[in-house]
Amino acid sequence: MGMDQKVIFAREKAPTWPQFAGFMAAQKFPIDMRMIDGELSFPDETPPETWRELRVGTPAGMVTLRREPDGITLVTWGNADAKMRQAWNALTGAIAHLTGGQIRTSNGEMSLADFLASAELPKSEP
Repeated sequence: MGMDQKVIFAREKAPTWPQFAGFMAAQKFPIDMRMIDGELSFPDETPPETWRELRVGTPAGMVTLRREPDGITLVTWGNADAKMRQAWNALTGAIAHLTGGQIRTSNGEMSLADFLASAELPKSEP
């Protein structure tokens, strides 16, 4: 069973993979590609603009991104450990930042600022 949270935004605000991966790299949180629409991919592969589902590798494990008409849902395992939940939240926050979107969690819909104030996030490197 998985856990999900969704970033809600207008379709035209969807970030490209290079924007997303570049933003994460700038945050010193590298990500790589694992699967594109159910097919294995190379870690440095760029998905087509029409992707429907991505599996993204983080230092803690993999997060699934599902594109929907009104945003992107991010899914991780229901038994994810603290580092995996932090990675899931970091990716969610990044997408919200890049799109200006709202975040819907099991606690309801919230702004990026409210999400960042309440979410488990990776510790910053000194």
